[in-house]
Amino acid sequence: MQKILNFSILKVLFLTFFLSSCADGLKGGDARKTPANMTERQRQNIDEGRGFSLGKTFGTNRSGEFDFASSNELWRASLDTLEFMPLSLANYSGGIIVTDWYTGQGIENESVKISIRFLSNEIRSDALSIKVFYKKCSMQDNCEITDKTSALANDIEKKILTKAVLYEKENKSKKK
Repeated sequence: MQKILNFSILKVLFLTFFLSSCADGLKGGDARKTPANMTERQRQNIDEGRGFSLGKTFGTNRSGEFDFASSNELWRASLDTLEFMPLSLANYSGGIIVTDWYTGQGIENESVKISIRFLSNEIRSDALSIKVFYKKCSMQDNCEITDKTSALANDIEKKILTKAVLYEKENKSKKK
């Protein structure tokens, strides 16, 4: 019985010491700077680029990881660049955007489909893999699909990277 009592006292002392040592590092929040509404607080945290990831804490940050879609300039710039086309797939966590077949005005029997794979979060020329597919159909609904990743893919990539750089500058100026 004495051993159980001593062990219980030891547990209480240990927990008291452990929990009281945590209180020194806590700082109070400034109610003037923190919105009371939870949705507004979340929006403020996203706008300021704050987030939590255990992967970064333990040093396992890989270039394929994505944080928030709204804070990823490449993602936003890609969606803005392809806004005129209907999307068939936009998977942020998988890092891919695929448009549906698109036919421009005045063009018959020919469609285009674009896929963008994100290889990195960083804004650089090798961060994106863009494929452009053309579909040409005859009157009998016999279609031929060809991969024509060329000048159009380069133009799209330049436009996305330019917009992403502008978004990044805009975010940095907001944080200051």
